[in-house]
Order: sequence, then C-alpha cells, then structure tokens
Amino acid sequence: MASPKFHNAVRKYHRWLGFFLAGILGVYAVSGTLLIFRKTDFLKFPQVEQRQLDKELNGKALGKQLGLKGFTVESEADGLVVFNQGQYNKQTGKAVINKQDYPAPLAKLVKLHKATTGSPLFFLNISFGISLLFFVITAFLMFMPKLPMFKNGVKIAAAGAVFAVLVVIFGS
Repeated sequence: MASPKFHNAVRKYHRWLGFFLAGILGVYAVSGTLLIFRKTDFLKFPQVEQRQLDKELNGKALGKQLGLKGFTVESEADGLVVFNQGQYNKQTGKAVINKQDYPAPLAKLVKLHKATTGSPLFFLNISFGISLLFFVITAFLMFMPKLPMFKNGVKIAAAGAVFAVLVVIFGS
C-alpha cells in the first residue's frame, strides 16, 4: 500500500495541475455551451460570402465546388442558379452565399471544441482529455484507502458514473 508521503505528493500535483486546467476548462465550458445552440441562430450574425467559381456550372457541380452542408438547388433559370443559401451567376461564375455564423472570437471557440486530427488544436484536446483522466485517477489517490473519505468518494464516483450512463442511454 502507498505511503502518506505518496498521497500528499499526488495531492500537490493534483492541486497545481487543477489550477492550470481551470483556465482551459473555462474556455471549453464556453465553447461547449455554444455548441448546444449550434442549430439555432443564438449569437450568430448574417454574413455574406462571395466566391469566384468556374463558369457555366450546373446545380450538381456547383454543390461540389461550394461544399456547403445541406446544399439544395431551388431554381435554375436565365443563367442564375438559386440555392438554399444564396445564388450563382453562370455567366460570371460569381457565387453569393448568405449564412449565419458566430463572430470571429466565438467561431474560434467552437472550432476548438470541434477540432479533429487534421487540426493543430487536436493536441490541446488530447492533452486536455488525458489531464482529465489524470484527475479521475488521482482523485482516488488523494486519501488513504482505509479512510471513510476514500470509501465515500468511491461511492459518490460510482453514483456519478451510473448517472452519466443513464443520461446518455435515455437522454439521446
């Protein structure tokens, strides 16, 4: 069994890493909350984007070049293709896209939370996840296993895990 010296060392590392990660956790909390409202227009503003594309594209080729999520052509007449997010002029190749998006700082926060392996933010997400796992493990090493505080902590952690599993199963 580990000594009290070991448990005190774990407490020290847990505390200092906790203070460091409190800042990161605050940023993730804001970005995660924004993602809850991603399908609404909450804090989003209208933005117009213009792109110069190849001329004389049909609806299918236009959708491929634009790469917009949920792209559908609404009408196509007189050299103008109207789609659900804007319009495209076949003669000039100019596409005007109307969309709702977050202002730049908030958009970067959302990008942070949605980072994939192709993004440099991926390393921050991985290190943050590993750090959280460190907290899960070290929380149980902060107290001697014989103490009532340890035993109660295990019970409370088990209750939290059961709660999370139930919310995932029945909440989605």
